[in-house]
Amino acid sequence: MSRLAPEVLSRYEPVIGLEVHVQLATLTKAFCGCSTKFGSAPNSNTCPVCLGLPGALPVLNKKALDLAMRASMALQCQIQERSRFARKNYFYPDLPKGYQISMYELPLAIHGCVEIELEGRKKRIGVTRLHMEDDAGKSLHEGFAESGRWSYIDFNRCGTPLAEIVSEPDLRTPAEAYAYLNTLKQILEYTEVSDCNMEEGSLRCDANVSVRLRGAPQFGTKAEVKNLNSFRYLSHALEYEIERQIELLESGGTVVQETRLWNVAAGRTEPMRSKEFAHDYRYFPDPDLLPVSISPARIEEVRRSMPELPDAKVARFLRDYGLTPYDAGVLTATRSLADYFEAAVRAGAPAKAAANWIAVELLRRLNDAGKGIAECPVEPAALAELLAKVEKGEITAASGKKVFATMFDTGKRAAEIVAAEGLAQISDTGAIEKIAREVVAKSPDNVAKYRSGNEGVFKFFVGQVMRETRGQANPQVVNEILKRVLAE
Repeated sequence: MSRLAPEVLSRYEPVIGLEVHVQLATLTKAFCGCSTKFGSAPNSNTCPVCLGLPGALPVLNKKALDLAMRASMALQCQIQERSRFARKNYFYPDLPKGYQISMYELPLAIHGCVEIELEGRKKRIGVTRLHMEDDAGKSLHEGFAESGRWSYIDFNRCGTPLAEIVSEPDLRTPAEAYAYLNTLKQILEYTEVSDCNMEEGSLRCDANVSVRLRGAPQFGTKAEVKNLNSFRYLSHALEYEIERQIELLESGGTVVQETRLWNVAAGRTEPMRSKEFAHDYRYFPDPDLLPVSISPARIEEVRRSMPELPDAKVARFLRDYGLTPYDAGVLTATRSLADYFEAAVRAGAPAKAAANWIAVELLRRLNDAGKGIAECPVEPAALAELLAKVEKGEITAASGKKVFATMFDTGKRAAEIVAAEGLAQISDTGAIEKIAREVVAKSPDNVAKYRSGNEGVFKFFVGQVMRETRGQANPQVVNEILKRVLAE
């Protein structure tokens, strides 16, 4: 709940820019051959290069460069033919070199954009730059001051290749920031630039936040909120920081340019250090690394390897499969889900039926089971087989849902389940008419209501027949026979 009155909040306009750090999906580090595998024993994936030992020389990972170029293209950035690595100097226990290898005055790519959609409204968010850098290690702390405190350092992450994506200060609400980060994550996953696993640190976000009176031409003083590693934390941290700055200005105070951390337990941002400026890092070109020269031919080679992006896939699903915008949006939320849908269609499933079953039945069961589409026990071809039985009238839609539930739980095929449980649809008119007459004979009062014009009672009779046949009677045949019997 907001600490400030709505009329106070409405007088100010937030200005937000995001710096997103993305771990590139390489097997080895940015400048050495050490593994990037997550969860390895502490300090097991290290060497003289990533530990910054004297005399060790870094060599740029070609795959990391290609992935960074792919991300740049997906974000509509202009890739520069010449970029350069620099040393960003600062001292911290988990930074063994005493500097980070990054890009400063000559980044890899500039002038891109991301289009977000929020409440039916689209907005273009500028991307200032995308540059490459390597990651620091990880500090672990335990114990309490009164009983002794211990700190440990795991250097496994040192040298992990990152792309930093810096947005323009075009975001105006936490909701817009959330939509931007979600869209960016989707693009990076589609292009296989990164797995974007926030729990493992593959996607991290810093937010620059300021507020100004609405209509004011100048930005306010910004604070940076560091290391927001979940969408929920991003939203909560922005909401808190915006209100903190407004409250400070309303009381006659001034906002200090500083770096702050989000305290999850306390639900607030807290000061970490005064905000550094570029000159504080004493950037200078890294003398151990050559400038990065990228030819037009190399750029075109990477461009040809680009997969279909989310917006293009949505447009194709609408055009080729006749889906609704809602269904197309659901199915293209992730590349793996879109691939599953298309595999089911290629296996013979009608597109619209497949879209409906995946969006409703499949996603619900995956969510209940806490699984992703990659762990789905029902193969696309198996789903197509089930839908074919429903479409041909071999089983009813209701029976189809029962069959699907068993398929999901056991991994068995539809034909095996239908045969074992006797779920084949009953289309024998003689058998259905016998049951219909028995149902009608048991309900003379409802028969009288129906014949006096209360057609709503008809659904009662349909339901009774379907119950007697365990949902296996052909609904169309049931309707036809009941109408005839009730008219006699």
